[in-house]
Amino acid sequence: MSCASFSLSFLHNACADSKQITFQFRPKLVTPIRVLTVEAKAKTRREDRTARHIRIRKKVEGTPERPRMCVFRSNKHIYVQVIDDSKMHTLASASTMQKPISEEFDYSAGPTAEVAKKVGEVIAKACLEKGITKVAFDRGGYPYHGRIEALADAAREHGLQF
Repeated sequence: MSCASFSLSFLHNACADSKQITFQFRPKLVTPIRVLTVEAKAKTRREDRTARHIRIRKKVEGTPERPRMCVFRSNKHIYVQVIDDSKMHTLASASTMQKPISEEFDYSAGPTAEVAKKVGEVIAKACLEKGITKVAFDRGGYPYHGRIEALADAAREHGLQF
């Protein structure tokens, strides 16, 4: 570390003796700049949905007498499963990927409420064929609106109770 020394000539003239006045300054150690990372408190929409789904799953459980009807919605398809959580077994399922539904509707921008009604009808018929009349509805963290509501209403209209 080097010290900087220099003379102040204006003080030299003011002093009676001819001694040179020098001051030594030591440069301060520069503290390293802390890199500040900012993290957003807000989560993504998907993380919010999964958190809601976990909260719902704490309350909704499928039993052999009343299995859980779980809905998953993506941008291109909609899926429904009727699950017995005690055995971890899927009793019935329906989705827009099944041929009867996908051939009947020609949708390019994703499933609409009409498509969701058809999926609700198909899952209700599949459950009634297997003797399931009562289910616990698990909306999967999605708001009960639009496609989810249309699917649930169609399943109710075709004989499922929840």
